[in-house]
Amino acid sequence: MMLIPLGMKSHAQSAAGRTWVGGGPWRWGTWWGRRSGGACGMLWWDSPGCGSRFDDIDLPSAVKYLIASDPNLQVLGAAYLQHKCYSDSSAKKQARSLQAMPKLVKLFNSPNQEVQRHATGAMRNLIYDNAENKLALVEENGIYELMRTLREPDDELRKNVTGILWNLSSSDNLKDRLARDTLEQLTDLVLVPLSGLGASGVIQQNPSEAEIFYNSTGFLRNLSSASQQTRQKMRECHGLVDSMIHYVNSSLEVGKSEDKSVENAVCVLRNLSYRLYDEMPPSSLQRLEGHRRNAGGTVTGELVGCFSPQSKKAREHYLNADIVTFTEVSKDPKGMEWLWNPQIVGIYNRLLQRCELNKHTTEAASGALQNITAGDRRVRPGNTGQERILNPVLDRVRTADHHQLRSLTGLIRNLSRHARNKDDMSTKVVSHLIEKLPGSVGDKAPPADVIVNIIAVLNNLVVESPMAARDIVYFDGLRKLFFIKKRRDSSDNEKSSRAAASLLGNMWQYTKLHRDFKMKGYRKEDFLSL
Repeated sequence: MMLIPLGMKSHAQSAAGRTWVGGGPWRWGTWWGRRSGGACGMLWWDSPGCGSRFDDIDLPSAVKYLIASDPNLQVLGAAYLQHKCYSDSSAKKQARSLQAMPKLVKLFNSPNQEVQRHATGAMRNLIYDNAENKLALVEENGIYELMRTLREPDDELRKNVTGILWNLSSSDNLKDRLARDTLEQLTDLVLVPLSGLGASGVIQQNPSEAEIFYNSTGFLRNLSSASQQTRQKMRECHGLVDSMIHYVNSSLEVGKSEDKSVENAVCVLRNLSYRLYDEMPPSSLQRLEGHRRNAGGTVTGELVGCFSPQSKKAREHYLNADIVTFTEVSKDPKGMEWLWNPQIVGIYNRLLQRCELNKHTTEAASGALQNITAGDRRVRPGNTGQERILNPVLDRVRTADHHQLRSLTGLIRNLSRHARNKDDMSTKVVSHLIEKLPGSVGDKAPPADVIVNIIAVLNNLVVESPMAARDIVYFDGLRKLFFIKKRRDSSDNEKSSRAAASLLGNMWQYTKLHRDFKMKGYRKEDFLSL
């Protein structure tokens, strides 16, 4: 089971448009993201007494000032547009019709710094929550001019530029183009130096630089929810993944797990881990899968000596092969190698343990773990340290937040498929999961997909562990499972019912438990009927 990328949600005037980020890539709801580049407040024109400077100006006049030869008039025109378009959608439309967009773009790289600041500030407000203006900016070669402006050493200007980029990235139809035209420069100019990945190796950000980095990671968070092509371009962009990893790691070391840029960075990593094994380079996949993948691309089931692929000896053979393979890939990961490297599990684990307040960060971490443990690839829970993952995940399962429960139970479902010791896992998880299931009409129930995840975990354990079946009985799981099985009043409940019926049918196979079943009042027909 894999998660889909989610995006960023707009909020009030300090937010930007909506998009999707992460676990298709992860599309559960628009709540996931927070803000984007937002609207830009006033600069010096907003100070007391400056309002009179606008008394004799209207929009047509302001747009004309943008092409004046006097920089002071250019500043005045841009400042008026910034002021007028802060929250007035009709003014944004009128400004576009007056051809303000191309005129402002030409001022992005004016030799006058105040003109640059006001022109980018005005554009930031013009495109906020306005798809037509965003498209107009792009069509006027705005991305190219913005990336030129980003090279300026002025922090206020760079805040505006990265805020504009973040706003643009909330439009799905622009994401692929933005990725193509910005990623390498943004990584070199902002991500590497401000993440601490550069020469110093330490995060050293003043407040303005912190905002620039936050805007930039929000931009990446939106882009990472786009197409497979864009995800792969981001994975392959030199320094991008390393910057995200280094920033998160360094923030954890100094106790800043709640940091909003950490949230963005972890969301980026989560989205880039979506469909990772289907999209990773063949050479890397071959290293991970080793001898078990033949020339035709299928996983072989060859005998190990005289033992079948399912025998204990065969499993031990594959386990040893896994250890050798992962010893190789764990050495000095770089770039996209981080996304499937076992070392990243420790980073996600520490986030689950230390991040107490920011639920978006913890959901992103559990979602990333869910993605890298999905399917039958070599990066399986046993390889990534299941024991280290499980305890902090179970601590989080106590939450009542449905969004977190989806990713957490999805992760546990993946872990249960490949657990090497299902008896041991059963003793750790059964009681926690049974507690989340409804047992009567009045009980608060999690969403149907969470219930299905929980039952799937229990089923994965029961098919190989009599201890799991015993614990389900002991922790009053039968009553809850029969309640879920009988509840078929909706399509979602029908799915839960079928899952419960399958689990109960498997539990009946343990004849030693039949006496316990009978003492609880259940008969064979109860377990085996659909």
